[in-house]
Amino acid sequence: MPQPENLGAFFSENKRLVSDYIETRLALLKLQAISSVSKMAGRLIWAMIAVFFTFIILIFGGLVLGFWFSDLTGSYVKGFALAMLAFVVLFILVAALRKSLFVNPMIQKIISTANREKE
Repeated sequence: MPQPENLGAFFSENKRLVSDYIETRLALLKLQAISSVSKMAGRLIWAMIAVFFTFIILIFGGLVLGFWFSDLTGSYVKGFALAMLAFVVLFILVAALRKSLFVNPMIQKIISTANREKE
């Protein structure tokens, strides 16, 4: 292959190779984007399902706890009030510990996932 005299001559001689390279890079970026979006969509669907089932568990758990306290106290009002108080205490604990239980682990998970995808 003769030496091209300048950069323009180089590109004109290798135009097909450059266009193939650009098309391949664009296809690779497209596939990486599809992979990331599909992983995020799967995680979002899983999170929604987990939240739904957690909600159902809390509702039925609250009913069971309310009826159990009602049996112990002899009054539905007192029993369900104690169950509500238990949920309020649980909510306050989760709210007070939200950074150490939820925020920081989620940040670390996102960072580790992003680092893994870069590699």
